[in-house]
Amino acid sequence: MLPAVLDQAAAEGFLGALLRVVEANDPVRLDGSGVESITTPCIQIILAAAKADNRLTIVNPSDALRSAFDDLALPLPAASGSDPEQEPDAIVTEAGEKVSTAADTETMAKRILTIDDSKTMRDMLMLTLSDAGYEVLQAVDGQDGISVLGDKRVDVVITDINMPKMDGYEVIRNLRANSVHKTTPILVLTTESDTEKKNLARNAGATGWMVKPFDPDQLVATIRKVSP
Repeated sequence: MLPAVLDQAAAEGFLGALLRVVEANDPVRLDGSGVESITTPCIQIILAAAKADNRLTIVNPSDALRSAFDDLALPLPAASGSDPEQEPDAIVTEAGEKVSTAADTETMAKRILTIDDSKTMRDMLMLTLSDAGYEVLQAVDGQDGISVLGDKRVDVVITDINMPKMDGYEVIRNLRANSVHKTTPILVLTTESDTEKKNLARNAGATGWMVKPFDPDQLVATIRKVSP
């Protein structure tokens, strides 16, 4: 059974447990009847773990648990016989193109760099992207991202905005100033949703903008759209 309070402090340990769960041979159902509150990091962990292994589902979700997912317009991983999952909305890129959430296109062995100062978020991205067949490079902040990447070519860069040492805007400007990365798709993944900040990222050279917590299917569909 899931604990009553799934907060930030529980997120790190919860991730480790779920990573072990998805390696199990038998279907795993998490009883959510006792959940009284859940934070965004834990929602993200559940989504990513369920995406990595569809045998992981939640049964008997409490009203608080269901409402938390509904408020973010995210699908609650439901077991067979439970309420059907909500169909997530399409992502709209900065170019104004709608991205289908269908994930039926086979992924080639493409390389993605993720830049985020949150270990939990880096683990979430690794879980989601590696499951989708991508090779993943990771960086702990903007400066590290520039260093990790160097002149190596990647198919997509995913970066946070608010980071120490170098923020996401500066990361984008640095990459666009390098001829190797001038046309590389750059997706911003952040908690920010302010229009002015979106415009700042677009003017710096960002390809698209997604708000955390991300839906794993939407993220993969967006990547496939910007890097077919």
